[in-house]
Amino acid sequence: MRAKDQLGRLGENLATAYLEEHGHDVVERNWRCREGEIDVVSRQGGYIVFTEVKARRSTAAGHPLEAITPVKLARMRRLAGLWMLAHPEERGAMRLDVIAVVAPHDRAPNLEHVAGVGA
Repeated sequence: MRAKDQLGRLGENLATAYLEEHGHDVVERNWRCREGEIDVVSRQGGYIVFTEVKARRSTAAGHPLEAITPVKLARMRRLAGLWMLAHPEERGAMRLDVIAVVAPHDRAPNLEHVAGVGA
């Protein structure tokens, strides 16, 4: 597996564990359709939460949250809507979250959760 893919998998594993520790019921990981992929889908309270995970080894090229552009937010919204159409049994308000993971080789990873991006 490529280093980039390994880092992505690590980030998603850390994010999923974090969400579960914070009261989320993880419904699905890495849901794919023709339009793209949703990293994590979970339920929390009355929400269906769609979480994008961005992982980096350092912030030298910018913080992972900087990758969440207006274009990326629009794509996240579109994918969330497609997921809801594909899962008509699911009910709840939709929320978009982002989890940024900075995982240096020589230190413990740092995780930052931003709930309700682009709301």
